[in-house]
Amino acid sequence: MNDKREKFSNRIGFILSCVGAAIGLGNIWLFSWKLGTYGGGAFLIPYFIFMALFAYIGLVGEISFGRMMKKGVLGVGELMQKRGVPLAKILPILPIASVAGIFTFYVIVFGWIIKYFVTYLTLDVATINFEQYFGSFAGNAESIVWHFIAVLISIGVISLGVIKGIEKINKVVMPLMFLIFFGLMIRSLTLPGAMEGVKYLLNPDWDKLLNPVTWVMALGQAFFTVGVSGSALLVYGSYLDKDVNISTSVIQTCILDTLAALMAGFIIIPAAFAFGFNPGAGPSLLFITLPAVFNNIPGGKFLGIIFFLSVIFAAVSSAINQLEVPVEAAMQKFGLSRIKASVVVGLGLFCLGLPLDLDMNMFGKFADFMTIYLIPLGALLVLGFYFYGVKAEAIEYEIDSGSDYKIGKYVVKIGKYIFVPGVIIILILGVLYGGIG
Repeated sequence: MNDKREKFSNRIGFILSCVGAAIGLGNIWLFSWKLGTYGGGAFLIPYFIFMALFAYIGLVGEISFGRMMKKGVLGVGELMQKRGVPLAKILPILPIASVAGIFTFYVIVFGWIIKYFVTYLTLDVATINFEQYFGSFAGNAESIVWHFIAVLISIGVISLGVIKGIEKINKVVMPLMFLIFFGLMIRSLTLPGAMEGVKYLLNPDWDKLLNPVTWVMALGQAFFTVGVSGSALLVYGSYLDKDVNISTSVIQTCILDTLAALMAGFIIIPAAFAFGFNPGAGPSLLFITLPAVFNNIPGGKFLGIIFFLSVIFAAVSSAINQLEVPVEAAMQKFGLSRIKASVVVGLGLFCLGLPLDLDMNMFGKFADFMTIYLIPLGALLVLGFYFYGVKAEAIEYEIDSGSDYKIGKYVVKIGKYIFVPGVIIILILGVLYGGIG
């Protein structure tokens, strides 16, 4: 065990960091769109089932594995070597690369959010056609500046370390984000015609439960939006003390993640309905539809400022979690200081993402490759080895440490016989449907 390894200072800091890692841009547009499209309130039934079977089990597995090893993903390779797994030195590169790849394109979108925030602060947004405006920088060289700013913010936070960087920023931005979301939700729900948006979100269409696509999309939402990757929260778990109840922390993370997604839905969809915009517009809801909505609301400029500030909070909390995975690996592998590893890795991934700034088609293909193939493969590799390659007794002990309830044996069984086969199914479905998360 590495006694000098950094640690979270307390349970609250750890939970808020996990929540920050889980809540991302996908929560803000994908969840509400799927909720409305695939059955309204009825969609929540398969969603909660899959949250229990995949999100909960996956996150408990990741965090407990990290705490057991007191190492990041490279520690998995060391255990694989001891078990005689072929290519054990090379295999951990896959989950590290998958999360680094997510950061590579995610931080570009983070940059777009920063640009919109600055736009609302400095320009007369009432005169802007946001469809043309978005197209004026996304996919061309102007995106690079904002991409670079987003990378610098992420490097700055990560270089400060676990307590002063990751934990501290999440303790500030997560409560603020929820507070802003709550205020915006109240404003959105008071718009004339907003209740039609509420009906769209919550009116149960029970027939949709007979459609396999509803279950597929609920599965993807549960798996991807909480950040199950086999490595992202494994690293956070490696910074955790034995007295922290992992199960309770994960339940709270899943609840807060879903709450944030619902609040975002009750901000965006009722407002879209109030002004006759398409609620199923996907990512353009954020960059085109919602700014148009703000232009029709008294005080819309101020609402836009605080909304995009809250989205910055969601984006930065996820981005730093993604960057921490390759940074921690670089620190362990090459003995680099945290600051040096943060700068080298962060700038390296920035350079890797430059072609994506210039070509939206390439951006889409890169993002699809990461989410459809590498993320499920990374989860399958790490958590498959954990549930099948590590003694069940050791896993149970780790999960039950700090808990009053002995649930480890149930997590192991579900992990082996439902979660791992399920991730294989997620991979296959992602290929068949061109992405489900």
